[in-house]
Amino acid sequence: MSGVFLTLNAGSSSLKFAVFERDTTSAVPMISGKITGIGENAVFSARDSQGRPLGTDLPETLDAGATHEQVIAMLLPWLENHQSFGSLVAVGHRVVHGGQNFTKPTRISDAVLQQLQALSPLAPLHQPHNIAAIRAVAHWQPDLPQIACFDTSFHRTQDPLAQAFALPRDLTDEGILRYGFHGLSYDYIASVLPDHLGPEAEGRVMVAHLGNGASICAMKGRKSRATSMGFTALDGLMMGTRCGALDPGVVLYLTQAKAMDAPEIEDLLYNKSGLLGVSGISNDAQVLQDSADPHAAEAIALFCYRAASTLAGLLPSIGGLDALVFTAGIGENSALIRQGICDRLEWLGVKLDDAANAANATRIDAADSRVKTLVLPTNEELTVANACRSFAF
Repeated sequence: MSGVFLTLNAGSSSLKFAVFERDTTSAVPMISGKITGIGENAVFSARDSQGRPLGTDLPETLDAGATHEQVIAMLLPWLENHQSFGSLVAVGHRVVHGGQNFTKPTRISDAVLQQLQALSPLAPLHQPHNIAAIRAVAHWQPDLPQIACFDTSFHRTQDPLAQAFALPRDLTDEGILRYGFHGLSYDYIASVLPDHLGPEAEGRVMVAHLGNGASICAMKGRKSRATSMGFTALDGLMMGTRCGALDPGVVLYLTQAKAMDAPEIEDLLYNKSGLLGVSGISNDAQVLQDSADPHAAEAIALFCYRAASTLAGLLPSIGGLDALVFTAGIGENSALIRQGICDRLEWLGVKLDDAANAANATRIDAADSRVKTLVLPTNEELTVANACRSFAF
């Protein structure tokens, strides 16, 4: 068995993993899986390259409050002992925030890790868990190469105007900029656009990454020209539990009139808003679509309205729209939400084929639509694996 790369994507309560052969470029991992419910009751699942289940139990029972480090400490020996695993060459990590200093995949050292730790306040739902995964691997095999792949890197091709806030220049110089996120997903979509659009892939394309975290990226020449997220992953679209774009005066009001402190406001904006906050029911779009509660319908409608409005606001960066791509959990699976967004974009020439949209087909635009509209699954894990391949291991 040839050497393999392991990719880890640590979220706030989950861990996704995949194993890719070093010497092939197959998009299909040899082993893939996830652990959900971390911090409560962890649930494990894994499958092989044919989609066959490899088990639903880790080799040891985890406590209800198990940390990411404990979960990974269970996972790594399980992978190592699996007959399909092979010799581990390197581990690649999705790291949400790379700040100004990290613009490409980077081999992790103690110095790099310290810099990533300093960025944690800018991505509090993700960065600490990304770092926890790195530390867990280092504890397991201290000499194993680890590669950080940054969600912010893809957006460094933007014009400075697209990255700037209208703040005093000294704050801008300190690094208070629009960084943008979901870059690994956008990088993958950019790489496969020619397969679906041919030469038009180099044109004016909007990619909507819609999931529990959500953003939109305006691309031209398959490069990021503008994106909806900003300094943190809180800005832009309404999300599962995050509010998205918000008048900063609301934060001042919460501090002054409601006497809320910073941790309380952070919890409100990151964990209690978005689809969950508006509906009062759930942050799961499917649960809301199946609900008869009018607040659930209102949450879905607001999500669609905000997405369409944000997309329209990004148009000046690319000067029009040739193609629209939906990706990620909601984007790939919710015909209702895609329809709700596209209905508000008819003035741009977006028109869906209802049957194709209902079937989650790859091409969902109507024959007379001026804008090609696609549904493409993303593959952040492959992007990370390919980044590992770029190093001489």
